[in-house]
Amino acid sequence: MLDTHGRKYISPLFKGAANIFLSLNMTANSITIIAFIIGLLPFAFIYADKPLIAVTLLWVSGFLDAVDGEMARVSNTSTPWGTLMDITFDRLVELGIILAMALKEPQSRMQLLFLTAAIVLSMTVFLTVGALSQNKGSKSFYYQAGVAERTEGFIFFTLMILIPAHLQLVTGIFSIVIVITALQRLIEARRILK
Repeated sequence: MLDTHGRKYISPLFKGAANIFLSLNMTANSITIIAFIIGLLPFAFIYADKPLIAVTLLWVSGFLDAVDGEMARVSNTSTPWGTLMDITFDRLVELGIILAMALKEPQSRMQLLFLTAAIVLSMTVFLTVGALSQNKGSKSFYYQAGVAERTEGFIFFTLMILIPAHLQLVTGIFSIVIVITALQRLIEARRILK
């Protein structure tokens, strides 16, 4: 929801960073890979009880994840391979956070398992609708807006990392929001895929 409705307010920041990286002869795919590497680092910092560093790295990774797409659009170099890397790396970063939390907070593993299942469900709907729909957006696939998009996910992951005493509650709410998003996308899919 925040990505869809709030992006117009922070888009100049992404465009500015994209133009800087392009002026340095960097490609969108290189920024995707850098974002991925930075996004994997929170795993180690969560495990080492350095939550502020973990959260900072997570958000830097997310920022670069938005910038790479902007670079591809500005330079007209968007490719299916770049889209595949972007979506795959996003899920691996999320799984890294979930695995780190499961190692640190074993009493919350069941809730983290439900969260993972909810993400799989939502992404299955999202990607299937994207594959079956005509491209209707600036991205290289049909983008279904939802209650839980990337920014909401980062907010919930931040809460999970910073307040592990309430991990089960935060993870439970996060899972419910993702399931609501999946249902919302299914309802939309029923309408557009007839």
